[in-house]
Order: sequence, then C-alpha cells, then structure tokens
Amino acid sequence: MKKAENFERTAYRKVREFVENIYLDHAATTPMHPEVITAMTDVMNETFGNPSSVHSFGRQAAGKLEMAREVIGKSLGVKYHEIIFNSGGTEGDNTAIIGTALARKNEGRHLITTQIEHPAVLNTMKYLETQGFEVTYLPVDDKGNLSMADFEASLRPDTILVSIMYGNNEIGNLMPIKEIGECLKNHPAYFHTDAVQAYGNQFIRPHELGVDLLSISAHKINGPKGVGFLFKSDEAHIDPLLRGGEQEEKRRAGTENLAGICGLAKAVELLTEEEREKRNQLYNQFTTNILSALDAEAIDYHVNGDLTNKLPHVLNLRFTGIINDLLLMKLDLRGIAVSTGSACTAGTIDPSHVLEAVYGENSNEVKESVRVSFGYGNTIEQVDYFIEQLIMSLKELTK
Repeated sequence: MKKAENFERTAYRKVREFVENIYLDHAATTPMHPEVITAMTDVMNETFGNPSSVHSFGRQAAGKLEMAREVIGKSLGVKYHEIIFNSGGTEGDNTAIIGTALARKNEGRHLITTQIEHPAVLNTMKYLETQGFEVTYLPVDDKGNLSMADFEASLRPDTILVSIMYGNNEIGNLMPIKEIGECLKNHPAYFHTDAVQAYGNQFIRPHELGVDLLSISAHKINGPKGVGFLFKSDEAHIDPLLRGGEQEEKRRAGTENLAGICGLAKAVELLTEEEREKRNQLYNQFTTNILSALDAEAIDYHVNGDLTNKLPHVLNLRFTGIINDLLLMKLDLRGIAVSTGSACTAGTIDPSHVLEAVYGENSNEVKESVRVSFGYGNTIEQVDYFIEQLIMSLKELTK
C-alpha cells in the first residue's frame, strides 16, 4: 500500500511540473496585490516616523495614517474617525464583544449570536459566559439560513449586544443584516457584524443597515496579514480591549502598523464598485461552470448552503461517500488548493461547527464536504483545470 501511495505521489509530481499551482482557498487568505506591496514598501522606505510624534517625521506618518482612514471611511460611507485600526478580524470581534459587555454590564448581561459564527466570535462569547453573561446561540435551517422569527423571539429587554456575521466564511450564506438592523431600531442593544468575508464583494453601509460595530481584516481583500479595522459608530460606547497609550483616540493603544494600514488602504482603493462587480460576475461564472460540469458527469453532489443567498466567492460542496480529507489530498497532489472548512479550525481534528449546525453532529455530510473559494488571480482556465482534476479525483475515489 505504501509503495502504491509513493508511486502515486511521484506520478502526480511529474504531472505538476507542467501545470501551475492553483489557489482556490481565498476565504482562508488572499495573495497580496502587487500595488499593495508597492504601497507598503514605499512607506517602509520613506515614512518610518511614529504617527504620535510631533516632529516632521511623525507628522508625515500621521498624515498617511489619516489619508488611509479617509479612504476606508469613504468605502463604508462613514465618518473617518469612526474607523479604528487594529490587528485584524479577531481583535475587532473581541473588542466589539468584550468592549460592549464591559461597558454595558450594568444594563444587562444577555447577548445574541448564531451557531455558525467565526471562532473569533464564538470563543469570545464562551469566555463571557464564564464571566456571568448569558448567550443565545441561534440555530440555522438546513440551508444555513437564519430565521428572523427565531431572532425576534430571542430578543430580550436585557439584551445588550447582537453579534451576527455578514456572510459565512464556510458556506457563504448572507445573513439578514438589514432586517436585524430594522428590528433593533427601537431596542437599545448594539449590533455588531463580522464582515471579514463580505467586505470587498458586498456594498456595505453600516449606518443605513443599523450596524453599530463592524470588523474587517486586510488579508481577505488582497492586503497584508496582521492588520484590519473596527468601525465603531459614534453612538456606540465600548471599553477598549487594549490599554496603554492614546493612539486611535484612546480607543486602541499601541503604535499603529503604518505600512500595514497603508497596504490595507491601497487594497480598499483597488476594490472599486466596477472592480467588485467584475469579480463577482466572474466568481458566479466559476460556480456555474463547476456545477454544470458535475451535472454533465452525473456526479453525486450537493451544494452546502443557499445558492440564491450567498457570497459569490464561496462554494461549499458535498460529495456523497467521499471522505473530504482524501479528496483534499488528491487535489493538493495535483497542485490545487481547496479546504475542508475555516482556516482557523482546519488544522484540528474537530469537524466543521458550521456544517454541524446545518446537518447535526456526527453526520456524514460534515466529513464529505469541501470548500472552494475564488479570488484575485483566478481565471476561467484555472477553474477548467480544477474541474477536470476534481472529476478525475472523484472517479478514482469511487472505484
């Protein structure tokens, strides 16, 4: 058996000498855009001052920091000072949730989220439960959609925060953010949304949606890792997560990562409305091509999530009777990168909590599912090659 596996690996490597590696895991992270790298390099070469310093070097750095804040504020249609720079989505989620809990604990101790949130939200909620807070984890239906009736029924007078993601990172479902915002208009609870997967491919206007807090990470939009921002409405009052200096208007202590922030701003600048629409159309075409090919080959598959209500770049597929780890390995040996779920949990032996919420614990569907996610640099030719290798791999695994 070992010899056969070694032979197979050697054969695949020979095939790969003539084929480029194809990255279809953009929901985990994205390659940096060349213009982002240039923008960051320019800052590192020319603007090394501390933005908090009052001399000319510091003022130059502070100017670039505020220009970046302006670019990002415009992208959401918010006031520039409502943008707080940080280290990324996890810090943003923690700040929004813990900051609200600490600031409003005398008003109530009830929080609402869903069972399919990112671990940065779920694990923060679990921590707050150990601190005397009560959390309602709303279920989703068999397509991964949230019921507004369930949400409304869970809302209480002592609810101080609702944290529900904009779009799911594993199955791609869009949550009813506008409807939730409408529902909370006459309720004092703050509304936080983790928009890490949605920002860049969705038109988002927090004030129009009734969103008080919104988390973003640069590395999901072809920016650098380790930098992001939290939108905090002027009407929301939360405690800072990090304490120390007076950076970010005393809302987030620590010297700002200027090069990373400028890289983030450049990535945002590149995602014009026209570019966003162009990419989304291409990603929808990728999905159509993949599903059409699977249908033509009479492959036994199922789409996890709701095809009519999803982020265009995420496609989660279940192949009946095929263990996803084996399929992942087959594709990886052919130079194609997909995943079995969130990058924050894929390195563990734990099954996808998102698919467990959809199908139930210990269900076969969870072990038969893979996530394909598109992004900058992917082409029709690459997806055609992926389709060819996917079908070949599936047929080999069903022999």
